[in-house]
Amino acid sequence: MNAKEIIAKKRDGGELSVDEIEFFVLEAAAGRIPDYQVSAWLMSIYFQGLSREEAACITRAMIRSGDTLPRAGEHPLPVDKHSTGGVGDKVSFLVAPLVAAAGAPVPMISGRSLGHTGGTLDKLEAIAGYETAPSPDDFVRCVRERGLCIAGQSDRLVPADRLFYSLRDAASIVESIPLITSSILSKKVAEGIGALVLDVKFGKGAFMSEKDRARELAGWLVDTGRRLGLKARAYLTDMNYVLGRTAGNALEIRESIESLRQGPDATAADLREVTLALGEGMLVLSGGAGDEAEARGILEAVWSDGRAWESFRGMVEQQGGDLAMVDDPGLLPTSPYTVDFHAPRAGRFKGLHARPVGDWLTRSGGGRLVQADVIDHRVGVELRVELGTSLEAGEVVGRLHLREPAEDEAELQASAASWIEFGEPRDTLVHEVIG
Repeated sequence: MNAKEIIAKKRDGGELSVDEIEFFVLEAAAGRIPDYQVSAWLMSIYFQGLSREEAACITRAMIRSGDTLPRAGEHPLPVDKHSTGGVGDKVSFLVAPLVAAAGAPVPMISGRSLGHTGGTLDKLEAIAGYETAPSPDDFVRCVRERGLCIAGQSDRLVPADRLFYSLRDAASIVESIPLITSSILSKKVAEGIGALVLDVKFGKGAFMSEKDRARELAGWLVDTGRRLGLKARAYLTDMNYVLGRTAGNALEIRESIESLRQGPDATAADLREVTLALGEGMLVLSGGAGDEAEARGILEAVWSDGRAWESFRGMVEQQGGDLAMVDDPGLLPTSPYTVDFHAPRAGRFKGLHARPVGDWLTRSGGGRLVQADVIDHRVGVELRVELGTSLEAGEVVGRLHLREPAEDEAELQASAASWIEFGEPRDTLVHEVIG
């Protein structure tokens, strides 16, 4: 068995055996197959595809390429949530402490921003001192003692994924659904969970803009997750407009803290809907609730009485974060340079188009185009009106938080005004549940 023969077999449309897959993945992760051959193999998968069983075998081998974390309990099962990425998506900071406060452990391995979508770890680092790269032992300790931990992937957790993703990115083959599936699930299984809820977003602000394509990915994730022994469920959610009242690292942390402290009724309606839907799924799959109705009642109770807030605060404390910033979010990084933008005409406010907002954040320093870019946590967009509000022409709709004074304030205001969408509010953000 050798790498060249395995590449040729997949290039010609053959189905790889378990032994061939394990050999290639483990040898590649160990550095014994050169990058140019690994890239050729990944490119052959991009064009020829994988069967569902091949995808599960690759995922298992990727998990075996490094360390795995012990499971933090069995009843309820440890459960995680994964989002395919959006703009203003701060659901993790709400749903993880909600579910943890309801009794289910939540180990959450998260990532950073790249392109127009925000990154969970970048947002948490707006809290001074928060350790996003704890050791595996510290990660497990935080889950067991605080009920949850949100952190990044350690060097020894699924090293094959780190290699494959970098080569896929360099070769412009990131969009392969089977490879996306293996990348997501390998990290999730390695963190020691027994159940997983997937927030697969579609729309102009999502990684996959077309609903059919998002549905296909959701199906792959659920089916492959089950082949790996996970209880899995996917939700297709609308990402055409900014989620919640803010987009940008420190602003999203501030909104999350205020939401946890003030309760569900004070939370933006769209953010509340997605948070509770995903939380219900997490609690049911973990065994912490018998059905969605029971789960909804538990989640609303721990949100309203402050237990979810205490879970979040405890996690931040365990991870070394500055609790003064959590207790007083006004201490989070704040820009002295702001510009308000206004409604260009009268009408009912439907939302801010997510993609141009995400692109502006990236260009303005609030995101990154390459991994080496340094993020300014102060940069962001803040809504000053609620969805569904009837606006008058010239009324303030939002505020831009800038890295530096605007060179041309009028041009910036006009550009931001073009992000505004008028029309009837969406009936729902959760369009389908798969699994």
